[in-house]
Amino acid sequence: MSKGIITSVMASTLFAVMYFYTSLLAPLSGEEMFGWRMLLTLPFVTLFMLISGDLHLVGAVWQRIKARPLLLLGSMATSALMGVQLWLFLWAPLHGRSLEVSLGYFLLPLTMVLTGRLVYGEQLSYLQKLAVLFAVCGVGHELFQHGRFAWETLLVAGGYPIYFVLRRACRNDNLGGLWTDMCLMLPAAIFFIVQGPLSTADMAARPVLYGLIPLLGVISASALVCYVMASRLLPFSLFGLLSYVEPVLLVGVALLLGESIAPDQWLTYLPIWMAVLVLMFEGAKHLARSRRAV
Repeated sequence: MSKGIITSVMASTLFAVMYFYTSLLAPLSGEEMFGWRMLLTLPFVTLFMLISGDLHLVGAVWQRIKARPLLLLGSMATSALMGVQLWLFLWAPLHGRSLEVSLGYFLLPLTMVLTGRLVYGEQLSYLQKLAVLFAVCGVGHELFQHGRFAWETLLVAGGYPIYFVLRRACRNDNLGGLWTDMCLMLPAAIFFIVQGPLSTADMAARPVLYGLIPLLGVISASALVCYVMASRLLPFSLFGLLSYVEPVLLVGVALLLGESIAPDQWLTYLPIWMAVLVLMFEGAKHLARSRRAV
C-alpha cells in the first residue's frame, strides 16, 4: 500500500509541477501548450498501455462504436469536455486565474457527490450531508459577495461530473476510453500548434524551449501514468482521500506565482475547505472499517 500512496502523491505533485511549468514556456500561449501536451503525451500513454496489457481496451471501444455509430458522437463529446479541462489547466496560470481553477478542484468532490445523488440515486451519508452544508455556506457567501462564481471554477466543478456521467453512459470509463478521447483531440492539438504565434525567431531567442517543450509531454504522461497506477494499487477510499492533495498543491502554486486570496474570499474558501475535511474524515472512517473487516 505504501507504494500506492507514494505513487498517488507523486501524481499530484507532477500535476502541480505542470501547473507551475507553464510559467517557464513563454512565449507559448495556453492553446499551444495544450497542443504540445496532447501531441507528446499520447505516445507515452500508448506505450504504457502496451506494457500494461491494456491496449486491447482501445479495440473494444472501437468495436462498440462500429456496432453503434452514434457512440462516436458520445466519444467526441467526452473528448471535447476533457480537452477544455486540459486547456484550462494550462491557460489559468498564465492569466492569473490559478486560484479560481483550484477552487473548482476543491468543489469537485462535492459536485461529484451531488451528481451521484441526482443522477444515480445514491444516498448521502450524514457526513456527506454535513459536507454539502459547509459547501453551501461557502457558495452562498461567494454568491452574496459577488453575485456569481468565476467561470473557471464552474467549468471545473460542473464540467467534470458531466464528463464522467457521459463516459459511463458510453461505457468508455476505462483506459481505452481515455486513449480514444486523447486521440480525438489530436486534430485540435495540431491546429493550435500550427496556428500558434511561436516562430523560428522565438525558438532562436529561447533555445531552451527545444528541451522544455518535450519535457512538458514527459511530465504530463508521467503524472497520468502515476495516477492510473495509484488507482490500481490503492483501496478506492484511500485513493479518493489522496486526490485532495492536488488542489492543495495547486493553491500553493497559485500563491507562488503571485496570486493571493482576497480578504472577502476567506469566507468562501474556509467553509469549502471544511467540507473537504469532512469528506476526508468520512473516507478515513471507511478505510479503517475495511481494514478491521479484513
